[in-house]
Parts: sequence; C-alpha cells; structure tokens
Amino acid sequence: MDQDSYKAGVAEAFNQAAASYDRMGVEFFTPMGRRLVERAAPRRGDRVLDIGCGRGACLFPAAAMVGPRGRVLGIDIAAAMIEAAAEEAERRRIGNVELRVMDAEYPELPERSFDVVLGSYSVIFLPDAPAALARYARVLVRRGRIAFTSPVFTDDTFPFLPPVFADLIPRSLLRDLPPQWRPEELRRRFNGWLQEVADLERTLRRAGFCDVEVADEPVRLVAASGETWVDWSHTQGMRLLWQHLGAAEARRLRERLIAGLDALREDGGPLVIETPVRFVTARAAG
Repeated sequence: MDQDSYKAGVAEAFNQAAASYDRMGVEFFTPMGRRLVERAAPRRGDRVLDIGCGRGACLFPAAAMVGPRGRVLGIDIAAAMIEAAAEEAERRRIGNVELRVMDAEYPELPERSFDVVLGSYSVIFLPDAPAALARYARVLVRRGRIAFTSPVFTDDTFPFLPPVFADLIPRSLLRDLPPQWRPEELRRRFNGWLQEVADLERTLRRAGFCDVEVADEPVRLVAASGETWVDWSHTQGMRLLWQHLGAAEARRLRERLIAGLDALREDGGPLVIETPVRFVTARAAG
C-alpha cells in the first residue's frame, strides 16, 4: 500500500469515527491524554502543538495548563475530527485553541515556533515516524519538549489491544486479514522503532532529541459492559479488523468478545482493563 493510499484510508476511517470517537461510554483516550499532558508539563504562556488531536483529549487539558496567555494548536488529517474539536472548543468557550487540518507527517509550521509538542496515539500512525520526529525537533524551540504515547506492543495479540485479548481473538481471524493489516505487518510498520526501549531512544537521538525518558504505565480502560466495549472498538484501531470480517465471522467474534469481557466484570460492575501505555518524553537538542 503506497503512502498516499494509506493516509487517505486513515483519514477516511477517522472521519467516519469522529462522531463517536472517544464517546460511547468508554473511558480511555481522555484519561490517557490528561496523563500525557501532565508528563509534558506545559507552563503558563507556552505554545503547544497537538499532533493528531482528534476530539481534544490532550488539546483541552493543555489549553487549561498554558492559560490565556498561551496557545494550543491542534492538527489532524481528518477534517471531521477538527470540526468536532472546534465545536467543543466553542461550546466550552476556550479562546486559546486553534485547529487546522494538516498532514502531521509533514507539518507546515515555522521552525522554533512551539515550546511543547504532544502526540497521543498519533505518532504511530505516521508512515515514516522517525523522519517526522526530526521535523518536530525543528519545530520546537531549543530544549523544547516532545511527549507522545504508544501501545506497549506484544507479539501475541492484535496491535493496539492489551494482552487480555490474546485469548479472546482467534489467531485464525488475524491470519485472514489483508496483508497490509496483518499483525506482523502492522508491527513492522508501527513498532520497528518502538518496541525496544533502546531502539526508541536511538531513534529520538538521531531525530535531534536528548534527555529521552520512557515509562510504561497502565491506563484504566473503563466500559459499562462487554457490549459497550465491542461497540466502541469499531471507532478505534480494532476497526481495521472489523472492516475485513465477513458478517458471520463478525457476529461470532462479537459474541465471543462480549461473553469473555463480561466474565471479567466483578459483581455486575463496569468492565475495567488495565491497559499498558508507553509514555515517551524528550527535549529538542538543537
């Protein structure tokens, strides 16, 4: 799959998901975004760039931290995400936020124009993330901070999902995916530089960063039920799997997931999954 087709597919998928993305009664992206902003620690008056901002999981916490004298620019390749975030900013009457449709791999932004760059589950979707990171090093002021998140990749489950799903998603379904969406190809594309901490540190240094810190922390994913989680899964990374299943296979997988996830609930309470997340921070060396 060439890069233009890949990006068009990503944009279309997120445009379709924009209305329900990070909604539907599941908490995950919002608490992860808040935690990423806490780790980035923007100061009052800072200029912050949020790449792949989605509906604003990082955008709005960052806007609150930098205050009225600071500003936050959110960019996303999906126009529908930008529209949804803009509507939310207007609803909240937040005046220090700007939003633009932009290809995050090639940011059309002046050098040395931001103090902090954020990317929550977005950097991993760039076809050549290491090259893009070098561009963000130039967008940052000297000693400016970058902070981003990614899944903690493993070899035994569908990418983007926590380990509990290794026993819930039959491997045969993953083998039947089109070649470009098979787990081994996704891992090659997304985590060739992310899985091992030494590779990640080396990639960031080559891109122009220093003081690299990598921390794997669990983020609580909370859903009302297994069915709620399955419905929500159509709006995030797992939609790549759902889109390529036949109706009968999708129905069987849905039933299997709902039953397996509901079995994890305690006393009829919500489904809670401790999801490993990799938090990465570094400073621009230039």
